[in-house]
Amino acid sequence: MNRNTIWLWLIVAFFFMGSCGVDIPKEEQSSYETMSIQKSDIEVPVKFSAKMRGQADVTIMPQVSGQLMKIYVTEGQQVRKGQTLFVIDSRNAQHELESARANLQAANANLQAAISQANSAKLEYESNKNLFEKQIVSNYMLESSLNTYKQAQATVSQARASVSQAQAAVNHAKVNLGFCTITSPVAGVIGEITVFAGDQVTPMTQLTIVSGNRQMEAEFSVPESIIEEMASSGVSQSDKAKLMSQMPDVTFIMKNGTEYQHKGRVSSLTGVVNASTGSLACKATFPNPEGSLYSGIQGTVVLPYSLHDVMLIPQAAVVRLQDKSLVYKVKADSTATAITVLTTDAGNGKDVIVTEGLNVGDRIVTIGANNVQEGQRVLFPAKPQKGK
Repeated sequence: MNRNTIWLWLIVAFFFMGSCGVDIPKEEQSSYETMSIQKSDIEVPVKFSAKMRGQADVTIMPQVSGQLMKIYVTEGQQVRKGQTLFVIDSRNAQHELESARANLQAANANLQAAISQANSAKLEYESNKNLFEKQIVSNYMLESSLNTYKQAQATVSQARASVSQAQAAVNHAKVNLGFCTITSPVAGVIGEITVFAGDQVTPMTQLTIVSGNRQMEAEFSVPESIIEEMASSGVSQSDKAKLMSQMPDVTFIMKNGTEYQHKGRVSSLTGVVNASTGSLACKATFPNPEGSLYSGIQGTVVLPYSLHDVMLIPQAAVVRLQDKSLVYKVKADSTATAITVLTTDAGNGKDVIVTEGLNVGDRIVTIGANNVQEGQRVLFPAKPQKGK
């Protein structure tokens, strides 16, 4: 069959189908999904960069100088309050204590001798006093014995002071000896250990940090505008306790995106605005019963923030065109016109808040806005159903 014959048969088939009344499907136009703009109240999760710190972080530094003899802990180890961490060579401190005890013993002996001499001087004075009353001894002998007694009393006082000084030296030596054993002042986790056994340490040497991690504090900054909004219910910003009690629970998000399982509360709010950032320094306290939070880790504090009378629209309704955000507003003749709007993130991953460009009652295209063109008709009357 040649090419001309094939074309002939195709023309015949076309006319045959037309004569038989076969309908060719026609494109039906349907309305776009739209919504009417209304105002509502929403809760927006506001995020702040934060750094964790143990509520009782303690820097461990020795109180005495000496050679570090032994390290009893390792980095990251959980320790209890009073647990031994480091030991410094105590031989010098032990010698000082023994010397102080010997001095105390000598001072006590001197005191006993002085008391004995004072007692003898007292007896001699009282005896001369009786004899003087009987006119047996002269006034000179009486005065001489009285002066001797007074000198003996002064010697006793000096001896008592020497004993007190010697006792203080013993106490000081005991304290220094105790400082050679360094214990943890709080329960927590051992941080980086910056020394080694055998190092010579002084009171200026930082040995480690014990992070008291039963309670952790996330440090962050909150814009002044948010604090003012939260205080708009009538609570003065100066009454920080009431203001913080009104603030909602906060959440901590790890750097890997994991949400910490326990909620926190804002526990500290400075009363001074940072002039360069316009924000207030805040702390949120989180319980840490499992010990999964550590000092120094960074993350995000999420503070729920209530907004009132805002215009909320789906993200799908916004068309991004270079540096502009457009929505298609439906006019009275059912055609669409592009409107420039200003928006902020609603924080829920699906909506945005319109701050400028739309009014309550406006109707906009939502689903399919990316396919709409200026002046295109987007609403069509519904076709009547058959049989009605």
